[in-house]
Amino acid sequence: MNMTDPIADMLTRVRNALQARHPKVDVPASKLKAEIARILKEEGYIANYKVAEEEGKRTIKIYLKYGSDELPVIARLQRVSRPGCRVYVGQREIPQVLGGMGINILTTPRGVMTGRAARRSGVGGEILCEVW
Repeated sequence: MNMTDPIADMLTRVRNALQARHPKVDVPASKLKAEIARILKEEGYIANYKVAEEEGKRTIKIYLKYGSDELPVIARLQRVSRPGCRVYVGQREIPQVLGGMGINILTTPRGVMTGRAARRSGVGGEILCEVW
């Protein structure tokens, strides 16, 4: 399979796993994907994640989180910037997600962070995805 957009692949795997009510999902590892998982955990969207190595291949195990009503904590996980259409914003243009209810994840010169953190740090960057 030609992986032109590994981030979109990761988000799709997570979405599919949530829909199928899986407790966890494995995605091929990369530094960027590990950073996205870290933010999802920090923001309370996933229970946990860990980077594991199996047969020389690094994978990220993402432990999904469901509410008391068995509904996934993540309602929507959406890729914003794509390889064919990158979306960059300055610190002043970082959009609010769902009036501040959701988060967006950006890659900035200071690393991967939420839109909120980027605004606070006064940096803009590329919007990878939105979560709510």
